[in-house]
Amino acid sequence: MFDHVTIRVSDREASERFYATVLATLGVEQTWSDERYAEWDDFSLAAASAEKPVTRRLHVAFVAPSRAHADEFWRAGTHAGYRDDGAPGPRPHYRDDYYGAFLLDPDGNSAEVVSHNR
Repeated sequence: MFDHVTIRVSDREASERFYATVLATLGVEQTWSDERYAEWDDFSLAAASAEKPVTRRLHVAFVAPSRAHADEFWRAGTHAGYRDDGAPGPRPHYRDDYYGAFLLDPDGNSAEVVSHNR
């Protein structure tokens, strides 16, 4: 459905560090970084400006290959000092096979990882 997603951040360096830390646990490595963008395949960050303000109240969910990956995503993020937004665990109110973990990025956006594998 999507070709790419870019979010605008208040502190590019801090946000790049957050996403590099947590996405690495999923085997997603950074594919590009220059003065304009930091990218992980089709997900990217750009510095906010007066014309393009900080992205707020976003929720984005990344695919986890397994529940263990979801656990590690959350563990790596919280150990690095990032804010918990929901510990790893089943979320049967979404789907019977839904297992998710949630963190807040430096701008307060909700970054989730979800596995549908049992």
